[in-house]
Amino acid sequence: MRKILLVSLIFLLPFLLSAGGGMWLPLLLENLNEEEMQSMGMKISARDIYDINNGSLKDAIVHFGGFCTGEVISDQGLVLTNHHCGYSAIQSHSSLEDNLLENGFWAKDKAAERPNAGLFVTFIERIEDVSSKVLKGIDEDTSEKERKVEVAANLKELREKFKLGKGEELIVKPFYGGNQYFAFVTKKYTDVRLVGAPPSSIGKYGADTDNWEWPRHTGDFSLFRIYTAPDGSPADYSSENIPMKPKKHLEINLNGVKEGDFSLIFGFPGSTDQYLAASAMQQRTEVINPIRIGMRDLSLAVLDSAMRANPQTKIDYASKQARIANYWKKWRGESEGVKAVDGIAERRKMETEFNRRLAQKPAEQSYYGSVLPELDKLTQKQEEVAKTRAYVSEINYNIDLFRIAGIMRRQLAIADNNGVEAFKKRVPGIVNYLKGFYAGYNAEVDKRVAEVLIPEYFSKVPEQHQAFYAKDQVDFAGSMHTMIGDLFDRSYLTKGDRFIQLLERDPETAIDVLKGDPGYQFANQLNRHNEKHVINPYNEIAERMAPLQRKYMKALMTFFPEKRFYPDANGTMRVSYGKFEGFKGLDGKNEHYMTYLDGVLKKYVPGDYEFDLPAGLIKLHQEKDYGRYATKEGKLPVCVLGSNHTTGGNSGSPALNDRGQLVGLNFDRTWQSTMSDVNYDPSICRNIMVDIRYVLFLIDKLGGAGHLVDEMTLIE
Repeated sequence: MRKILLVSLIFLLPFLLSAGGGMWLPLLLENLNEEEMQSMGMKISARDIYDINNGSLKDAIVHFGGFCTGEVISDQGLVLTNHHCGYSAIQSHSSLEDNLLENGFWAKDKAAERPNAGLFVTFIERIEDVSSKVLKGIDEDTSEKERKVEVAANLKELREKFKLGKGEELIVKPFYGGNQYFAFVTKKYTDVRLVGAPPSSIGKYGADTDNWEWPRHTGDFSLFRIYTAPDGSPADYSSENIPMKPKKHLEINLNGVKEGDFSLIFGFPGSTDQYLAASAMQQRTEVINPIRIGMRDLSLAVLDSAMRANPQTKIDYASKQARIANYWKKWRGESEGVKAVDGIAERRKMETEFNRRLAQKPAEQSYYGSVLPELDKLTQKQEEVAKTRAYVSEINYNIDLFRIAGIMRRQLAIADNNGVEAFKKRVPGIVNYLKGFYAGYNAEVDKRVAEVLIPEYFSKVPEQHQAFYAKDQVDFAGSMHTMIGDLFDRSYLTKGDRFIQLLERDPETAIDVLKGDPGYQFANQLNRHNEKHVINPYNEIAERMAPLQRKYMKALMTFFPEKRFYPDANGTMRVSYGKFEGFKGLDGKNEHYMTYLDGVLKKYVPGDYEFDLPAGLIKLHQEKDYGRYATKEGKLPVCVLGSNHTTGGNSGSPALNDRGQLVGLNFDRTWQSTMSDVNYDPSICRNIMVDIRYVLFLIDKLGGAGHLVDEMTLIE
């Protein structure tokens, strides 16, 4: 028996032993991870990372805008995050006459720092395990319907009784598929001002070509500052506000890191599905991802052509193009990575071992025996609607006419449900949003995107999933091209100024006009049909899968007691740890863990929108004028690799050394590393960081903003 167990553990080695893998809740590090972290070289304690009674590293980490991570790097509330996280804010202050995207921006003093409406940062005050309170009265015999009622009632009671301080808010989220619940006490600050950003030729260096690639040479960072009311409390923008005095700010270490050194990433990873059944992993990587990739191939080709042809379009569509390209490459890397490491076969091996262990416990068979077969059956049943769902979601995401139609559809529902007066009260907010939306909108470019994507709907989606109205409109117009041209030519939604004027002048008439608008009608009818015949069946199956996935998660934790399970990412604060290290690529090439400024210049292509460089940077390189930021060998580090487990939302996460000091800024993963969302493999999964010395060099030597460096705490 002992021999069989030993063979089983060796068989499961890749699944069970992934030192440094995982996204861990910081309050649990002391019990689960501290010993391993220190054995890997960490010289601080778990309490230095998370402590609610004393200032700790978690007090310097912010959820930036709800979509990225940032860190406080001075005692005056200075926040560092990625350039791509601050991109929209930088873009909002840019024009052809004052192009901050192209030229960069460095506030010469605090009076020159620029406010950003709608931007906020959130701190985590403390985290508590509230599982016993949320799951009170629930056991294995509780039906799914009863469970939902009990959980809802328990959550309501928890929120009513939970003690919060001034300015604090409560977020409660499920973990391990709903087997556990944690409460996050947060504090939000809404006066966040732009302080500095390098030119996009640095902040986006390599743009789409280098995205998800290594070697990397991107200076992906920007600076903001948190302001508070004079008493230090959160406050909306006011000229009376003062720079924040944080509980903790990160020290910055200028000594760099060596390959093999301990690395720590702190942040707010968005979403992972680490415990999918093999059938679901296969569907995602071999069926759904290729659909999404193909649709974005078409969309990006249109945008790329338009941006190269017109400088104003390049500014207007820069953010949108980056947003679309980001997940296009991510899905490609995820599918290719899983295939490269034979992830689906490995997951099936794990399921075989699970069934073997389950067979040894007949008493558990009745409860857990049907979990995997049922999940596999429902996954297959869901596939047809999942494919159509992917096609339609890409149409809604990539075609701006459809995006704005969807937004206005939700607003009109308010008028239908609550009356015209309720809609009128929302008009100022709607108008404000639309002004921002249409500021960079180009109807001709949008029409060209529609002309390549809508035909995919009619040729690839099963006929029973196609909206009758949409098919009739093509027949009535005589051709697809004519129908799309009519939609764009006759719709108010492609004429932003006129639509906004109508809303402001006569909201009630605007409602009637919009309901009869051809663009709105087409998008509305297509999506109504899709909701009824695709989304609803998809969601019904997903609802049936959710309790099975929760039970499967519990089964894994029960039958693999030798494994430490980390919860899937869900936008909450996490810590991941590993080492600064290179990797051996799938082509057999050994990749070094660091890049240097020499490599930036090797990629330089004058005038190219991806690989152009500011003259000032070229001059500094020629003169080797790197200041105190160079290595002992006289080279300037640019980017560095680590084996930390990261995902979307970790953009802007601090890369910390063994003493918890800032040495880099996380901004990307390598191509096949994107598979870590479903299948983390430490052999090839690598996160990409900007070396902090490159960040400081750009602020100080290129930006001439040494006063910002002076307010930081530097360790030399």
